[in-house]
Amino acid sequence: MAFDIDMIKKVYSKVVDRVDAARKITGKPLTLAEKILYSHLWDGNPNKAFIRGKDYVDFAPDRIALQDATAQMALLQFMQAGKAKVAVPTTTHCDHLIQAKDGAAADLKMANSTSSEVFDFLESVSNKYGLGFWKPGAGIIHQVVLENYAFPGGMMIGTDSHTVNAGGLGMVAIGVGGADAVDVMAGMAWELKFPKLIGVKLTGKISGWAAPKDVILKVAGIVSAKGGTDAIVEYFGEGARSMSCTGKGTICNMGAEIGATTSTFGYDESMERYLRATERADVADAANKVKEYLTGDDEVYANPEQYFDQVIEINLSELTPLLNGPFTPDLSTKAGSDMTAIANKNDWPLQVEWGLIGSCTNSSYEDLSRASSIAKQALDKGIKMKSELGINPGSEKVRYTAERDGILGIFEQLDAKIFTNACGPCIGQWARYSDPKNAPKNSIVHSFNRNFAKRADGNPNTHAFVASPELTAAIAIAGRLDFNPMTDSLINENGEQVMFDEPTGWELPPKGFEVKDDGYLAPEEDGSGVEIKVNPTSERLELLSPFTPLGNELNGVKLLIKAFGKCTTDHISMAGPWLRFRGHLDNISNNMLIGAVNAYNMKTNFVKSQLNGEYDAVPKTARAYKAAGINTIVVGDHNYGEGSSREHAAMEPRHLGVAAVLVKSFARIHETNLKKQGMLGLTFANEADYDLIQEDDTFNFIDLNEFAPGKPLTLEVVHSDGSKDTIIANHTYNDGQIEWYNEGSALNLIKRENA
Repeated sequence: MAFDIDMIKKVYSKVVDRVDAARKITGKPLTLAEKILYSHLWDGNPNKAFIRGKDYVDFAPDRIALQDATAQMALLQFMQAGKAKVAVPTTTHCDHLIQAKDGAAADLKMANSTSSEVFDFLESVSNKYGLGFWKPGAGIIHQVVLENYAFPGGMMIGTDSHTVNAGGLGMVAIGVGGADAVDVMAGMAWELKFPKLIGVKLTGKISGWAAPKDVILKVAGIVSAKGGTDAIVEYFGEGARSMSCTGKGTICNMGAEIGATTSTFGYDESMERYLRATERADVADAANKVKEYLTGDDEVYANPEQYFDQVIEINLSELTPLLNGPFTPDLSTKAGSDMTAIANKNDWPLQVEWGLIGSCTNSSYEDLSRASSIAKQALDKGIKMKSELGINPGSEKVRYTAERDGILGIFEQLDAKIFTNACGPCIGQWARYSDPKNAPKNSIVHSFNRNFAKRADGNPNTHAFVASPELTAAIAIAGRLDFNPMTDSLINENGEQVMFDEPTGWELPPKGFEVKDDGYLAPEEDGSGVEIKVNPTSERLELLSPFTPLGNELNGVKLLIKAFGKCTTDHISMAGPWLRFRGHLDNISNNMLIGAVNAYNMKTNFVKSQLNGEYDAVPKTARAYKAAGINTIVVGDHNYGEGSSREHAAMEPRHLGVAAVLVKSFARIHETNLKKQGMLGLTFANEADYDLIQEDDTFNFIDLNEFAPGKPLTLEVVHSDGSKDTIIANHTYNDGQIEWYNEGSALNLIKRENA
């Protein structure tokens, strides 16, 4: 039986009336995304039609998922909220703090030793406040959620940007910062700007070397890394119905790489098969009773241009394998000769040193089986492995079943390294180099989702390319970035020219899933007696102190850094070795903006202090300003805060005295995170004003005492020669969010209301 089946049945009991009411109020047929949104309004039945991309709406998510790196700060905040138990079903998953190095058993043992303090803290907090707890090694959060918790027509939020993976099972699942999760765990509404809608019509059917991964790689190449911002992407058509549930999950997962709020598919037979295979027949039976309410209306899919803000059509029968990268997930290149030409032009290394298969994006049984069919051919045809190969299974259920069925054994015969059921290299938890900063230029191929510089191994010279698991396997075996398995042959150990046949695999395990210990721990029914201890001298965990309101008179604010170009959450708060400090705000603040490029000298972590005229590290400079009682401002470019949902990228600047972030445009989650922490997240009314900002500038906020929804703020910029410029800054704060600012943070407001 499924977890929380009563909650799921309750959702389905209300969906008919609520969707029918929404159709009547809007006066039109509805997309799936609209059905889920309107059926999850905080106030219950719909009573007005919302304007996409404009109206802020309060929602009531069905459940929450936390991963260990972000759960620490989220739960530290929840402990301050004055609640005895979480208000909605919530789970904690330990998947980020396990470093890939020597293989699954050794790496898990090391993680349990080095991070025991954090794991014990998370387990005890989960036990006390009623959260389900998935132990280290149980699996990657999004694969575990898909196997156990996701359900068609549901709404969930999670403290990881790839929470969107659950869209593969027909959910509206959205990545958020920890403060958003705290709101919902504390029994409050969750606020979201009503999303725009992008429809992707899939015709034809995937075959041969093409894979679901290639669909989202194609979409990313079409719309760019920010083209989905503030939008839900809804896939439909015969091609959508022909794909497996986990294939749909892969597509939704990487929707985060185009900035989409989330992505989703309508309920269909592949989802029903997956539910039954993962022992959730009760969910499938309940969904079948209301299945027409768990997908978009026929009229919408017949005439999508009338109902979506943008429509993209892709013929899956014409799709060919793609590689996206390096350094950005939206630079798309066809496998083979196209890659040869582009790689040579850009001096990308054609030799591939590693192939990596897994991550939350592609670690299902189907993914491993299709990749193993290529590995098996290499063994059978005498093809020698030219690169190294690493595998991260998505969950213990997938790993145990794949081992039982001989899939992992095939990889091991090629000397592949089987890593723990965890994120590993995908989030920088990969001990590849002893000195990554000075490591050589090289190329790797992986089935992950992100490929920003230094993301996987800390080496700025690693060129990472994203591909399907089967193409990753083929390229790793061939050892060349421009290898095209559809046309190119390889020389085997006997000197013969041989070619790979098309990959094959199983949508679901023929003998069913099996697992001995899935790694789940249920919480105490009454956690009031559970004691949570945090050592005051710990370097890993630190209890939080409330932020002080910044006030409505911000003058003499100094420029901390003007970031040039792409500035993701990886640049603002790096992962990798810094993950160990995710529960200690002061310690992790030592990585604040150390990856951002200073526009004045094009260096990282090297900014000028207006206190003494000297250059130093960003965190050190910020701490000096803070000690002097001076607030600072960060200036940035487009899509600032792209990438992970980590709220540390907002909490660290807040902790070190940054009062405002002024950019050309924001990524959605990061803008919300700044608001939640009581900061000013502003955008240039005139993007060209970015060029007016000089290295020694001081900012005065002229009319902050008139801070109001829809009213831009005026900033006086005083240059070192005494001259001044006036800049108009836009914002998207509503009345409630302005109250967060006035209180010092959203958490401060929750505490006051609970008190």
